[in-house]
Amino acid sequence: MANSKPLMAKSSGTAADAAVQSALRTLDAGISGVSALTAALQGPLGVAFAETVDIIRNAKGRVIVTGLGKSGHVARKIAATLASTGTPAFFVHAAEAGHGDLGMITPDDVIIALSWSGEQPEMKNLVNYSSRFAIPMIALTSSATSSLGEAARIVLELPKAREACPHNLAPTTSSLMQAAIGDAIAIALLEGRGFTALEFANFHPGGKLGAMLKFVRDIMHTGEAIPVKPLGTQMSDALVEMSSKGFGCVCIVDADGDIAGIITDGDLRRHMRPDLMTALVDEVMTKNPRTIPPGMLATEMLETLNSSKPAVTVLIVAEGKRPVGIVHVHDVLRAGVA
Repeated sequence: MANSKPLMAKSSGTAADAAVQSALRTLDAGISGVSALTAALQGPLGVAFAETVDIIRNAKGRVIVTGLGKSGHVARKIAATLASTGTPAFFVHAAEAGHGDLGMITPDDVIIALSWSGEQPEMKNLVNYSSRFAIPMIALTSSATSSLGEAARIVLELPKAREACPHNLAPTTSSLMQAAIGDAIAIALLEGRGFTALEFANFHPGGKLGAMLKFVRDIMHTGEAIPVKPLGTQMSDALVEMSSKGFGCVCIVDADGDIAGIITDGDLRRHMRPDLMTALVDEVMTKNPRTIPPGMLATEMLETLNSSKPAVTVLIVAEGKRPVGIVHVHDVLRAGVA
């Protein structure tokens, strides 16, 4: 029989220890870089950062994030984070800009240009275009006196930090610092405009984030699937409804169709007696049951289920007092919320 266990790479203890020590040195270098960035933000960099957030917030157009090499990859990520958190943004490759992509940039836009050295010749066309059409340019660089820094309206001068690379060459710590300041800009803008989870959901309909941002109305059972019986119903009929719908409960409504109560497995146990089947639901139901609105986020619904005392696994969805759906904890799990 074939071995179903995954194959594991084997290495000597010395080699494994060396790899872990290398990883720790890399992370320590990154921590040092971010710590230096934090300290710089409490000084002159903080002033430039606040000006950056302000100019982006008041821009009529979009944020154009540009760079090349490793800085280009980080620029793509910054543009994506800005766009997903409510700040219209996209990436323009610095080298491609001079071959027609400058046409993507309008006078209403703001440019964030990433270059650690600030001396990449490919930036020249973007710099000239920014100057010609008075497009604000923010330089994200380690040198305010570089060509890029001198040409920019605002300079986010990042503190110089040693790369994790033992030769101090491969962009590692510097890339992390660029990404970190990009995240900081995006979140400052998000918080400044009061960007909500509901707005976030509009930009993230897919994947795990999409699942976490589903609404109760997206996963609830509706119509004939809702177990419902009116006041005055005998318990024998209510139990048939409860069993056939498979939710372990039945919603009791009054003559107007408004929720009057609910009967659950727990109610059956509490009222167990010889004449239970001939009793009326009015005598057994729990009045004023907890309900949730269809516009609640599924993650909030899951928190409601988890925090309920006693524990519950199903909730009635209501608009006002009228039942419009029912949700079981399994529906939340199937949707990938948890």
